[in-house]
Amino acid sequence: MNTGHWISLHGLVALGALSLYLASTHTFRQRRHPSAAIAWLLSILLLPYLALPLYLLIGNRKFARPPQPQPTMGSSPASAGASAEQRAFQTLAWQMGLPPAVALGQFTLHRDGAHAYAALLALLDGASTSIDLSTFVLAHDALGQAVCERLAAKARAGLRVRLIVDGVGRYFGGSANFRALRGSGVQVSIFIPPFSSALPGQTNLRNHRKLVLVDGARLWTGGRNLSSFYFDRLDSKVPESQSWIDLTFEVDGPIAAQAQAQFECDWALATTQKISEARGSAPAPLLSAASQARCVQLIPSGPDQREDTVYTLLISACHRARERILAVTPYFVPDAALAMALSLAARRGIAVDLVLPKRSNHMLADLARMAALRDLHAVGVRIWLTHRMVHAKAIVFDEEISLAGTANLDERSLFLNFELMIAFYGRHEVRAFAEWIDDLRQKARAFDARAPSLPREMLEGTVRWLAFQL
Repeated sequence: MNTGHWISLHGLVALGALSLYLASTHTFRQRRHPSAAIAWLLSILLLPYLALPLYLLIGNRKFARPPQPQPTMGSSPASAGASAEQRAFQTLAWQMGLPPAVALGQFTLHRDGAHAYAALLALLDGASTSIDLSTFVLAHDALGQAVCERLAAKARAGLRVRLIVDGVGRYFGGSANFRALRGSGVQVSIFIPPFSSALPGQTNLRNHRKLVLVDGARLWTGGRNLSSFYFDRLDSKVPESQSWIDLTFEVDGPIAAQAQAQFECDWALATTQKISEARGSAPAPLLSAASQARCVQLIPSGPDQREDTVYTLLISACHRARERILAVTPYFVPDAALAMALSLAARRGIAVDLVLPKRSNHMLADLARMAALRDLHAVGVRIWLTHRMVHAKAIVFDEEISLAGTANLDERSLFLNFELMIAFYGRHEVRAFAEWIDDLRQKARAFDARAPSLPREMLEGTVRWLAFQL
């Protein structure tokens, strides 16, 4: 075959691959981040033989869902006692189809890993009817075994015990003994296993949600995976330099019912490969006058949501902030819009503080963040680097709103992963998160924004091209 025929054949293959990409994007309403869309288009045009199979394997980022009635424009379930900033946040969440704010019952912010571990075991030991647990990592270590022993004991006692572990996360920290758990009566589901998933184009979508629900009434959640590394020096054999600082908390009340409804959807997806139609079926009790000052809101984000919920709410809140933005995250790889929102906040005179680990466990993420850190530092954003790995995820806006949970401030968390955040509106709870982050900030050192060498800048630029997948 001569060169002309090869060129013609390549053109036909590329055209067919591009047509398939565009058709699937339109059919399944796959709204992609611009950098991802450009990357797929160029890859398919230049290397269709490699890019098309890769796209069919990992290319989808949203699940097709039947059209659902949208909230009436102008309608809002915002609590009567909400401030203007809180009302705007709650209304935007409502317009994106998220559950409304509900009254907050008891709230406990775990001081450290030992406190979080004791609370977790007490919660599991106190279960009387059911335990539903979702995690990215369930390690084969002392902590993971302690959790598994309790799950097995409760299942043998007749409780309904269900466990979701991510299909990739299961390989981190050594896989727990799922066969033994199933033998004791625990229902175990692996979420989108990468080598055997029946979901075409979605094996790159990870379930990063971490929650423990007991009796459908109390919720333990936050950034911690179920491994000793995430419970800062709980295991004395782990050197301090290798233990991680993380953040979890407990809540109860109507928010637990909303989390239960979300877990049911995740369980249905993990077990039957279908999105449950029961989403949002848990009724939200009206806020009483006494509870309007203390309310809370479930903010799920990911492929099962039509909108990029956490991302949209973050940008909106940055633009509405009046005094302060305080955030902690292990990985900071923002897209242009989020970086601009933080930059504009600093230029408006808002005190913007970012607390990050000096060195995370992902070298590529650390390289990808540098350009954004230098740009933000130049406009007055204060960046603080901790000497230990920090895995906590929380952000506080003024004294009005705090968001805490599982989502990192990177493009994978904000656009690809299944994540779960909770918005707090009570002054006491917002202040508790702010004080926790501030304590970390005071022990950290300020970021030194040195100009990079040309080779370093080229390396950072190359890594940023891959940032969407980090």
